[in-house]
Amino acid sequence: MHETSVATPLPAHERHVRELRAAREIAHAFLTARGPEEVYRLALERVAPVVGAAFGCVYLRESDDVLRLVAAWNWPAEFRPFLGEMRVRVGLGPTGIAVAEHRFVEVYDVFADTALADWWDAARELGFASTVALPVVLDGRPEGALTFYFRQTEQLDEGDRSLLRLVADQLSATAEKAHLIEDLQRANLRLREQNVELEARFREAEEARRLKNEFLANVSHELRTPLTAILGFTYLLREQHGGPLTAEQSASVEKVEAAAMALMHLIDDLLSMANLQLGRLDVKPETCDAVALARAAMSGLPAPSPEVVVRTLAPDAAVPVRTDPSQVVRILRNLVGNAYKFTASGSVTIRVRISSGSPWTPEARAGGDARHAVVWEVEDTGIGIAEADMEAIFDPFRQVDGSATRRYGGTGMGLSLSRQLARRLGGDISVRSKPGVGSTFVLALPAGFAPVLMS
Repeated sequence: MHETSVATPLPAHERHVRELRAAREIAHAFLTARGPEEVYRLALERVAPVVGAAFGCVYLRESDDVLRLVAAWNWPAEFRPFLGEMRVRVGLGPTGIAVAEHRFVEVYDVFADTALADWWDAARELGFASTVALPVVLDGRPEGALTFYFRQTEQLDEGDRSLLRLVADQLSATAEKAHLIEDLQRANLRLREQNVELEARFREAEEARRLKNEFLANVSHELRTPLTAILGFTYLLREQHGGPLTAEQSASVEKVEAAAMALMHLIDDLLSMANLQLGRLDVKPETCDAVALARAAMSGLPAPSPEVVVRTLAPDAAVPVRTDPSQVVRILRNLVGNAYKFTASGSVTIRVRISSGSPWTPEARAGGDARHAVVWEVEDTGIGIAEADMEAIFDPFRQVDGSATRRYGGTGMGLSLSRQLARRLGGDISVRSKPGVGSTFVLALPAGFAPVLMS
């Protein structure tokens, strides 16, 4: 039987020095370790001698009821090869009890405790007579234990217990930080991997978009050739170069010609959209009259419903603007055509005016740009657009009513193409609308030519 003695209490200043040394060694372990398990190993190496232990262990949960050894210090050489296989059941032995009951467990004489009789042979082989186990707490829950083994059966005094509690608390806090850092590093690694994957997918998407636009451009170009021939032969038939036509035949030819022209406009839009995306759309600026451009756009459109009154409000004098007239007419034709389509009765009003300042530039938003802009407004009393759909109408191939049975026809490409063309010319298109009241589409372009390259 071992004799148990009570340790002589250290003077207060020596206890404080030991506590400071222990805290310093744990902090040093945290700063030099590369992961949580290395924190435990380094902390054991540095703290165990401070508390006078012969050797020590750190156990963490492997499952809810099993602990595995994750760090060990100064174990006898013959036992070291087996340390990786060591397991302790939660609730059994000092270590298991410390975790299960979340408390400091001190056994100052292993051989005097008959409840630990199963441990006596192991204690003799390892050469320890007393042990202390302290819970390691992570995120408020005991996740393991710090266990020290002592060769003597010396009973700890309150100073020793205070030091060991400090060590356990410091190690728990340090380990929790180390686990958080490790989790953050893993999250950062996953983010880097995801970023690499997203970049690769973005490049693939960009390449797919380029190929799609190349395909659209090529197909649209190839479709124009046979369609031009169809229109040519339709013209010859309509002009009766092959002989006179009956009234019924003339009406059929007109329908063929109208359908072919509609298809030609659609192909032109597709080709322009693809060329805009590929950066191939040529802009040919010249000085022209904004009022004349509005009238040219209106003259090329079918008449609206008889119940719709069309008005043009413009200055008597010319409104000079330097831009690509063909593209402006195209944009205005889309806007006015849309107004006609969605207005069953009421009015469509086209206004032309000069605005001081370009409303789409950052300088103008900051109040510092005094350049002049030319503005065309197309106002209708049609069905209107809900606030939530204001931007969606500018998406390619999109209408607010996208169902197969929608009341209004069209591909939904006109507004998207018009906005892209406006931005290519250095301006933009905006809209104001209220359902059931009507809409106003505003095309604003700089009076001086200011093209923007499409990306």
